[in-house]
This record gives sequence, structure tokens and C-alpha cells, in this order.
Amino acid sequence: MDRFLLHNDSIRETTDPCLLPGQVGFLNGWGVFSTLRVADGVLFAWERHWARMVRDAQRLRVPLPETPDQLLSGLHSLIAANSVYDGTLRVAIVRNHGGLFEAPGLSRRFETIAFTTGLRNWGDSVRLALKPDARHGATEFRGAKITAWAGNLAWYEEAHERGFDEVVLLDELGRVSECTSANLFAVFGGDAVTPPLDSGCLPGITREILLDNIRVDGITCREGHLRPADLEAADAVFMTSSTRDLLSVAEVEGLRIRRVGDVQKRLLAAFRAHIAEYVAARRPQLVR
Repeated sequence: MDRFLLHNDSIRETTDPCLLPGQVGFLNGWGVFSTLRVADGVLFAWERHWARMVRDAQRLRVPLPETPDQLLSGLHSLIAANSVYDGTLRVAIVRNHGGLFEAPGLSRRFETIAFTTGLRNWGDSVRLALKPDARHGATEFRGAKITAWAGNLAWYEEAHERGFDEVVLLDELGRVSECTSANLFAVFGGDAVTPPLDSGCLPGITREILLDNIRVDGITCREGHLRPADLEAADAVFMTSSTRDLLSVAEVEGLRIRRVGDVQKRLLAAFRAHIAEYVAARRPQLVR
């Protein structure tokens, strides 16, 4: 984590105390968050991240700033304070009121916390464990990116202890859902298939852009249910996230994963071109 963070409307040292035990959102994971790529000082796909936060906040009854510009201004100040022009930014908004154990005298309805860090080198590929019954596609809160993240962290830690990099989470029907912090695609010829939202997966921003915006001759990105056997039958498997872009999967626990063809590489090139186009259109907004 970099030196400064954003707390509400202020830039502060990350070591400054700024939270109280009775702020119920922090004790109960009652908040929403998003992790964004900072590319040449620009928050890539900001509009999509904000839209998802709004959808999730409405479901979880989490109050938000009145306008996205109000939050965006603070995030730009944070980027400038930390001089992070290629990195990662995480922003969380959590409730202060509700439940039985609320601290007295809290005047704010919510707290905003954001911080930045550098880009991580994920390597050329990943090895994935398997975890059954880890997502529930029928729940009202499926796919919400909320701050109650302990289960994902526990599974991620367990995977590393077992020698894997991440874990494939299966839904209650035994279908592929996602990883703890990434979506999955399986390639069949010219089709790149990712599980639909009723598998309980998060509507990841990179996933969304591949489905909605990326066009490569001979390749179609679409939704479709997958089972572990489909990952083994696929020509290739890759994962997507705001911090990983498109990253090849070399192994899934108990399965033989093939790495045939160049679909992932061609989609990655098109995705990075999309980032560059987005940044070029917004770079004049940047104040250094």
C-alpha cells in the first residue's frame, strides 16, 4: 500500500487512525468496493466500476456519494498524492449506521476509504485448485462485490498453502462459477465462453468489456455454463480481472488443461488496445 489514502474528503497518511470499532460497516463487511486499474494516471473503465458499485449498494442498502464526480475528484487527488500513474486503486464505501452495535455520535452515513498500490507481476500463467459448493447462484446477493470478503481470502490462502495460485469456485450445482477475485473463460475453437451470472459469479469489469466491446475476427466471447469436465475439454482456459487483464491457466486441480491456439493472446492484444484508447480519450483530465 502506498503512503497516502483517501478517507472521505481528505488525503491522509495510511498510518493515521481514522476508524472506530462501532462503525458497523467495517465490523460486519457491510459495504461495497471496487478495484480499478490506474493506466497513465487514468482510472480505466471508471464508469463501469461506478455503475456496478451503484447496483450493489442498492441491493445491500449502502449509501453512496450523491454523484460519481464527488468521489472521482477524491480518487484523482489520491492518485496525484501517491504519484501512481500505473498501478492499482481500491475504493470501498461502508455504512456507519444499522444493527445492534452502532457507535454513538456518528454523523456520517457512510465512510469512503481508497488506497493505491503498484502493479503485481502475476507471471505467464496460473495453477488453480478446485472448491465445490463455494458459490450460490440463487441467492439475492449473488455477484455483489461487497466488503465481506473473508471466505474468498480463506480459500485463496488455502490454495497457496497447497501449492496453487488461485481456486476455481463451483456453484451448488457443480458448475464453474469464478475464482476468488477473477472470472474464467474456456476456449472452444473460436468461442471464448464464460459462466453466466446465475452461476453466482461476479460481473467482472474485464469480463464485461470482453463480452460487450472487444471484437476480434473469428472469435466470439459469450456466456455459457461450464463444468470442470468442460475446462478439460477446452482448447485453453484463461482468467480475467482488472489487475490481471487476461492470464492463461496452466493447470486445474485433477484436470488436464490444454493450451492450444492463440485466442487468449489475440483477445489480450485487443483488450490492451481498448485500454490505450480509453486512456488517450481521457488523459487531458489528468493533473500531475
